[in-house]
Amino acid sequence: MKAIIPAAGLGTRFLPATRATPKELLPVLDKPVIQYVVEEALEPDGVDGVCIINSHEKPEIEKYFSVDEDFEAMLARSGKEALAAKVHEASSLPVSFAYQDDPKGLGHAVLCGAEAAGDEPFFVLLGDYFVPDRRMCVRMADVSAARGGASVIAVAPVPEDQVSRYGIIAGACVGSHPDYDAAGEEEGAIWKVTGLVEKPKREDAPSHLFIVGRYLLTPRVMGLLKTQDPGAGGEIQLTDALQRLLDEEELYALVVDPDEGCDTGTPAAWAATNARMALADPESSDAFLEALGREARDRLG
Repeated sequence: MKAIIPAAGLGTRFLPATRATPKELLPVLDKPVIQYVVEEALEPDGVDGVCIINSHEKPEIEKYFSVDEDFEAMLARSGKEALAAKVHEASSLPVSFAYQDDPKGLGHAVLCGAEAAGDEPFFVLLGDYFVPDRRMCVRMADVSAARGGASVIAVAPVPEDQVSRYGIIAGACVGSHPDYDAAGEEEGAIWKVTGLVEKPKREDAPSHLFIVGRYLLTPRVMGLLKTQDPGAGGEIQLTDALQRLLDEEELYALVVDPDEGCDTGTPAAWAATNARMALADPESSDAFLEALGREARDRLG
């Protein structure tokens, strides 16, 4: 089984920084964002490789995941064996690449990974969000296995006054993950999806659950994407293909905690994620707080 990570975007929210460095390679502590996502994607049993959907304008991503024996040897000669091991670990991850040089939406990006996915179920992980404990996709795989291999998406509750900003699911709660005693829109609840509504009005929203950016999909989704007409923005939308999937197959949603993952999609969110990860790391938390300075520490309380 493969996981697909769309990463062909230009990262315009981070300009001018991303003119020279792809957004996916911006660091969170000592690793780039995309490495966290790759490691998360490889966590569920059965996932043996990751296909990154890249652009030829961003060769740096492919270089990062390529072994550089000369660089590793230089680090080792300098007495930095631990760093050499970290570099080798990153470059040895089972990563392949497909290219989307003419971006036409998320659905089109996923379709670019069709050859890598083959005729098997596959994960899709959006590249500007990662889950530090790597368990979200594992729980999604549990839900799929318990329901005959059905497609599963991750969803999270959003305040009622914000539903118009997101794609919202319709459906009903049909159980909970074994790790939880949950119902309704609580973390761990499992919904059978009957529809997906893009940015509904507050009064028209069928639930308060929005798609988080983690998908476990059956091969049929690739077939639907091949014939999917452009939707919002003139792009091939994955959500539109999932709506068509409901005519043929069951689709489930696992409710997750919105704070379980770390957002890096905007400069503010990326900075906050660095702070969150630094505070959670015993090796860096004290140094991070010291580096903030007294005024910033006082504001944090």
